[in-house]
Amino acid sequence: MLRRMLAAENQKQILIIDRDAASVEPLRQQLGHAGFVVLAITDGAAAILAVESHPPQLLIVDWNMPGLVPLELLACVRKARLVQPLRLIILSNLSGEHEIVSGLNMGADDYIAKPFSVREAVARIHAVLRARRHDTNRAALSFDSLTLNTSTNRVTVQGSALNVRGAEYRLLEFLMSHPGKTFNRTQLLSQVWAGNAGIDERTVDVNVQRLRKILAKPGYEACIQTVRGFGYRFIVR
Repeated sequence: MLRRMLAAENQKQILIIDRDAASVEPLRQQLGHAGFVVLAITDGAAAILAVESHPPQLLIVDWNMPGLVPLELLACVRKARLVQPLRLIILSNLSGEHEIVSGLNMGADDYIAKPFSVREAVARIHAVLRARRHDTNRAALSFDSLTLNTSTNRVTVQGSALNVRGAEYRLLEFLMSHPGKTFNRTQLLSQVWAGNAGIDERTVDVNVQRLRKILAKPGYEACIQTVRGFGYRFIVR
């Protein structure tokens, strides 16, 4: 059963990893009604195998699940993203600002606090997947020797890969898509973090700093320019 589902076409496949199958069953059913193939796994080891073998379109994971090491799972997700844009949403009963920001900074596309509204969760899932379709319909973005490939979610300079992932990748992709245009923090939260109510404007600043550090080594940190009193923009030097 597991092997058959994982071998299926993953364009409409969602993998839910949660120790409490009953708590996510209403979400699984609702997504099934929406036309997705949804597989729910309650075992951490099986989850890692599933992501490594046949990465789905979207991964929804309980961040506090016993036997599941978040960093190990993220490593699998990053590996899968070299083949296709795999999205990650965190489920957690830890809803404090620190937990939310940490999860997003580790590479998640969104964060849903438990207990959650099924309707809200489905809306967030659709928002994340709309962003994915937007990515895959666009050609690679380039400036000088800096290239962001939207098909593989890789950022390279003269062919050498940079370790840009998660929120930092989405932030760079959005700014590079609108060169020279300035966005304030509220706009960036809406576009890059899908308007997540648990995220504040400081998250934008933190991720800009992280992104600049990554771009500093090949000498592209100045491309992310601060517009004092307003926000940020990607400039062509």
